[in-house]
Amino acid sequence: MSGPRTIVVAGAGIGGLTASLALAARGFRVIILEKAERLEEAGAGLQLSPNASRVLIDLGLGDRLAQRAVVPDAVTVMSARSGRALVRLPLGEAAARAGAPYWVIHRADLQSALEAQVVAHPSIDLRLGCLFEDFASHARGVTVGQRRRTERKQEAALALIGADGIWSAVRGQLFPAAQPRFSGLIAWRGTVAAKALPQADARTGVQLWMGPDAHLVVYPISGGRLVNLVAIVPDDWNREGWSAPGDPRDIRARFAAAGWTDAAQKLIGAVDSWKRWALFAMPDGGVWSAGATALLGDAAHGMLPFAAQGAGMAIEDAAVLAQCLGDSHGGPTAGDALSVPASLQRYAQARRARVARVQRLARQNGKIYHLTGPMALARDLAMQALGGERLLARQNWVYDWRL
Repeated sequence: MSGPRTIVVAGAGIGGLTASLALAARGFRVIILEKAERLEEAGAGLQLSPNASRVLIDLGLGDRLAQRAVVPDAVTVMSARSGRALVRLPLGEAAARAGAPYWVIHRADLQSALEAQVVAHPSIDLRLGCLFEDFASHARGVTVGQRRRTERKQEAALALIGADGIWSAVRGQLFPAAQPRFSGLIAWRGTVAAKALPQADARTGVQLWMGPDAHLVVYPISGGRLVNLVAIVPDDWNREGWSAPGDPRDIRARFAAAGWTDAAQKLIGAVDSWKRWALFAMPDGGVWSAGATALLGDAAHGMLPFAAQGAGMAIEDAAVLAQCLGDSHGGPTAGDALSVPASLQRYAQARRARVARVQRLARQNGKIYHLTGPMALARDLAMQALGGERLLARQNWVYDWRL
């Protein structure tokens, strides 16, 4: 039988691991259920803006992540038509103002750093190869059903947190009508050795290439040894999953047919192995909690990746969730199941509006990036007129968030 301050987290992705560390820091005992036998990266790279890196640093991960992350000097917006830089957004200035770094990092590096900290924590029990099956609510919290191979077990807990991704099994039981919607876009991702790239800019900063009905994001990861590429194109292929193989000839032909400049095509051509995933998103505002069960990250509000805030919002969720539960449960021996639903409702209220705004930003960015014809020309001229500093300042409300 678990103790009165036990919380079960379903899913050991970035959001689930961060939430577990944040909850343990508040005095809770945490059990993580993860169906995979070992943790492996799903996706190559991600961006951690100051709103997210600040949380990770506060959890004691700063030194470990700083050794693996790259600090890009700027985001350079590139024209797929001309091959020229349109505007340069100075990330270093934004990070200095926000008081936390802007990092780009390999997902595997972030996940392994989180896992190492979780495994070392005496109040966290990471159960790999353990499948979440179901839960039942009751007056004392929840009872969580789990399965490891043929053995089924039940765990009593104060609360259950679903951090199990866009196809969340916890959400499927909690809010069965809430389903992600296909965006009509797919992402191709790949990595290449930095020294193999023709452009030095792609090794030190983030590049955003905008073209008709498509865009390309390029940035260094793995301490600068690798460069991550993500190409977004319209498609009706909509299978679940993150890592379906993609034919390099297909993505190269798409960008060549669309008339992208030689420099961009050389970047795409440098990648020998591509993976594809169909982009699904939850409705604006997401779905959050009922009783003693709550969702976070993609399970609650999976969003399009065009604001580079998917991981950031999950990390923010984790911090706010732990604060709401911790504030309601006093010292490390306290525990009142009656206050958990109210705490989780406060968590939802604290997150819903901000997440919805980021979801809208991501969707709007995608439309802007993919403009064609005269509208694309007007966009380019407007960006140049505004300049990098003013364009970046529009992100202040995202980057300056603090718990």
